[in-house]
Amino acid sequence: MAKILIADDEELIRKLIGDCLVKNGHTVFEAEDGEKAIELFKKNPDISLAMLDVMMPELDGWKVCRKIRETSDIPVILVSARSEDFDQIMGFESGADDYVTKPFSLAVLMRRVESLLQRGEVQTPVKEKKKTKSVIEIDGLTVKPVAHEVWLDNKEVDFTVKEFNIVLKLCENAGMVYSRNRLLDEVWGMDYVGDIRTVDSHVARIRTKLGEWGNKNLVTIYGTGYKVNK
Repeated sequence: MAKILIADDEELIRKLIGDCLVKNGHTVFEAEDGEKAIELFKKNPDISLAMLDVMMPELDGWKVCRKIRETSDIPVILVSARSEDFDQIMGFESGADDYVTKPFSLAVLMRRVESLLQRGEVQTPVKEKKKTKSVIEIDGLTVKPVAHEVWLDNKEVDFTVKEFNIVLKLCENAGMVYSRNRLLDEVWGMDYVGDIRTVDSHVARIRTKLGEWGNKNLVTIYGTGYKVNK
């Protein structure tokens, strides 16, 4: 079963969620603030999922999520008493996979956890298919599917697993528009239970990492999705 990080400054919330997870066979790590969450995450690199309260002392959930995203692509659930669109958008832009508002149903929360964990188990680096090119080159950008690498002007660009898979999908099909729903199905999995806006936040980070190339070649088709220019 999985190792799961719960970060929340309310001990009762940590206990309620933790007890349910333990009953389901998982191992739980508890943190009462954002800094402790980062410390536990670094000490336990095999953690499979993180559940972060948004309003925590030291570091809030958004900042902790961004820190995790610097090195890991594990599923992240943000939990908050705030349900405003702005807060949810901030959550997805920080790299979260799902956003749950308090009060919540423990049964529904456990279902979301299991769904994200199942998706994570099958989410592996993209393997080369028979018809897939060993190297894809577009205007100075080189994508190596087997090595799971992206190079821009002879410098490697670091991507998370999902970011790489998005780049690969778009570059393999350069010139073709990929809808957000299709990217969700092919990169996150058809059982994804989060918000479609997570696609936008991932693409925004990809575009930032690719700099001028991203601004020029990674195109937003408003109301539809994205494409990479040939």
